[in-house]
Amino acid sequence: MKLNRTILSRVFCDTYKILEAENGQQALELIQHHPTISAIFLDLIMPVMDGLSVLRELNQSGIIHSFPVFIITASDNEKILMEAYNLGAVDIISKPFMIPFLKYRVNNTVELYQYQNDLQSIINEQVQKIKHINQQMVETLAAIIEFRNGETGDHVKRIYGLTSVIMKKVVQMFPEYYLPDVEIEKIAQASILHDVGKIVVPDYILNKPEKLTPEEYEIMKLHTVKGCELLSQIPDVIDKDLYDYSYDICRHHHERYDGKGYPDGLAGNDITIWSQAVAVADVYDALTAERVYKAAIPHETAVKMIFDGECGAFNPKILQAFGETILYGGTYEYKK
Repeated sequence: MKLNRTILSRVFCDTYKILEAENGQQALELIQHHPTISAIFLDLIMPVMDGLSVLRELNQSGIIHSFPVFIITASDNEKILMEAYNLGAVDIISKPFMIPFLKYRVNNTVELYQYQNDLQSIINEQVQKIKHINQQMVETLAAIIEFRNGETGDHVKRIYGLTSVIMKKVVQMFPEYYLPDVEIEKIAQASILHDVGKIVVPDYILNKPEKLTPEEYEIMKLHTVKGCELLSQIPDVIDKDLYDYSYDICRHHHERYDGKGYPDGLAGNDITIWSQAVAVADVYDALTAERVYKAAIPHETAVKMIFDGECGAFNPKILQAFGETILYGGTYEYKK
């Protein structure tokens, strides 16, 4: 009602800039164009769109948590008022208004929300700093390995990108493997450390241009467990989830679906879906990139070798996702 708007405007005009809406639809439009609103007074009875409908829209969009919403009403209908609270209203202001108490209630609530928003901004900033530090540490470790292996660093970047798109396609195609994007990003970051154990492999083996002897190959295979020994020295330095993914991928990215991989001989779904994704990404990149001991294999040939089982057995679902992203024109790239 216009009378209520007039009264409230006069009460708070010295402290706040006042925006008025004649109905619920106008209120939503004002909110969309003024994201820094301090508080909202919402009458339950309005034309076009009533107060509860506006609350539902604010709740569904998630912005209800950005500012306090006060319900203005003369109703004592318990069901309606409870619904308003459940939709995110912080307080019910009954008519007629008790002005001195109203100012205290509103100002105290607005200050609390501002404090919470400021605190959340600080937390978000610190989280981003920690993520950046984690990424730098992971990339630094990986760069050391790539340097010793005679690589430019592009290998881990490609593994990062390919792991990300394979995992996104897997969770899209197979609901049983669902993971949120934030977890997929951690998995992609963790994939950068898949070969960190190669830091203990002797140079004469790591950069040997000829085929490895059986004895040398056994030493090379140790990079999986040696990498985990290295990671076990820094569990408190990086994010716990990132550490857990890194450890699992480092140890198991050479396991195979039929149990003929190493170091643990895991088979089937005993191998985590993320380690299986990195395994395919690693094999594909190893085939298509030039190495000291071989020339690069063409994309089509490499894909055929993987699907024909020439590089070991892989989860059919992983292969299907891999095919959707690589075989049929999908692209991937590394992004910091």
